[in-house]
Amino acid sequence: MDKRIKLLGSYLDCLTMGETLDKITEIIEEKRCVQHVVINAGKINLMQKDKDLTRIVNSCPIINADGQSIVWAGRFLGYSIPERVAGIDIFDELVTICAMKGFKPYFFGASQEVVEKVVYYYLDKFPVLNIAGYRNGYFKDEESVEIAQEIKRSEADVLFVGFSSPMKEFWINEQMSVMNVPFAMGVGGSFDVMAGVTTRAPEWMQKCGLEWFYRFLQEPRRMFKRYFVGNFKFFVLVVKAKVRGNR
Repeated sequence: MDKRIKLLGSYLDCLTMGETLDKITEIIEEKRCVQHVVINAGKINLMQKDKDLTRIVNSCPIINADGQSIVWAGRFLGYSIPERVAGIDIFDELVTICAMKGFKPYFFGASQEVVEKVVYYYLDKFPVLNIAGYRNGYFKDEESVEIAQEIKRSEADVLFVGFSSPMKEFWINEQMSVMNVPFAMGVGGSFDVMAGVTTRAPEWMQKCGLEWFYRFLQEPRRMFKRYFVGNFKFFVLVVKAKVRGNR
């Protein structure tokens, strides 16, 4: 049964975390060279005005519901979406799988101090983890190909890119053929969380769909427009889709 739907201009795979990890593991074992994305309210808003981003997202073989708002919107519009599959949770679970199966991860993004803390965190947790490499996310555009070639030479099986959207989607898409890495995913600010620079919302807030509000409380000035204005725009999109009867 096809579990892929079209939601507010984006494809979405209605998968559980377990199903997602099984598919990713299969991709890595078969060395397919796949870009993975997650969608949330903010990314859906970006896709309304960015056709290139929409093209990249919709070309990905696995698209997960990163935000609880996506799950609720999908259900409101008549779809059966089993659960939220957050990018940060996929990232953490996938590092565990790398340690178990001998896959080699590469960590790319954030400051040098932060990415090193992430590497040390996982090496302490999984001493057998075979890390292909890591580097910070500060570079000039003209250095992109050289970085992609470095990742290729590392023979990484998995690439985690810690940039914000839509930069991470564009960069992975542009360099995928050069890197030749089986599986690449953008992880946004997940490196900061794993390094202890920022904290994640308590589990009860995650389940209630309030993780965005917890993030807003940490940086109210910077996050006001992103969350309050952005969430309102997303709400309007969902209501319009419902009124049109266009699921």
